[in-house]
Amino acid sequence: MKIILANPRGFCAGVNMAIESLDRALELYGTPLYVYHEIVHNRYVVERFRTRGVVFVDDVADIPTGSTVLYSAHGVAPAIRAVSTQRRLRAIDATCPLVTKVHLEAVRFAREGYTILLIGHEGHDEVLGTMGEAPASIRLVQDVREAEAIDLPQGARVAFLTQTTLSIDDAEAIVAVLRRRFPQIVGPSKDDICYATQNRQEAVKELVPEVDVVLVLGSQNSSNSMRLAELATSCGKPAYLIDSRQEIRDEWFQGSETVLITAGASAPEEVVEECVAHLRDHYGATVESRTVREEHVSFPLPRELRVLAPSRG
Repeated sequence: MKIILANPRGFCAGVNMAIESLDRALELYGTPLYVYHEIVHNRYVVERFRTRGVVFVDDVADIPTGSTVLYSAHGVAPAIRAVSTQRRLRAIDATCPLVTKVHLEAVRFAREGYTILLIGHEGHDEVLGTMGEAPASIRLVQDVREAEAIDLPQGARVAFLTQTTLSIDDAEAIVAVLRRRFPQIVGPSKDDICYATQNRQEAVKELVPEVDVVLVLGSQNSSNSMRLAELATSCGKPAYLIDSRQEIRDEWFQGSETVLITAGASAPEEVVEECVAHLRDHYGATVESRTVREEHVSFPLPRELRVLAPSRG
């Protein structure tokens, strides 16, 4: 067996920042420490923090008055911030700056009187936060069929935004329908789909023709990880989205000589290394690392933590 390790893979700058923020908050404030929603959509990461005393909640009303809460990388609606203030919570905002960009675009378009068509997945934490910025102005569009069915008054001011972790191809197909149906539509000045999502999809698309099967490290509720598996499948190769080496099945590799391994933007590198070690031990696999695009992005800690953090110089 030969393993091709896709680069880039795994943690993006937003996930790194969120996890580092939670580590730093634990140092400063100890436990109990509350996080609104999962810090990132990865079971391994969430369980690791849970064993350290972090409490994950889906309702800030469940957090005791005066406690410390950290907002996840996916962002939150203004209503959540308001409840946090009412409950006198010490709030640390670990929202990914690329998600914040989408929030600000939603606020701007709504203020200018646009109907905003948000391309994304219903119920996703990021979508809930973005829609909460201007609920009266935003309509969710999940697929091409919904894009075809949208009914707006003739001459309406229309704008579109996208969730940051979508399939590039799927989003482009939906945007194409919206542009055909609403020629006056405007969009963000810069693509909303984040650099890491795009780069990981690009790596899979370029490398998948060389392999027989694809392993994607990531959790089932991770949108960007799910898109990687779907992309590989759409290219005609079997793909499996797994959290850890324990989920690997021998039957996946019958007749398979080359395996592509990648990881979603919220999957830690240690689970990749465990899977590689498993395939080496069981199949005598050799490993070739292939870099499709370099990444040199980093985000600073939230200002609530930077104020207290010692200089890193």
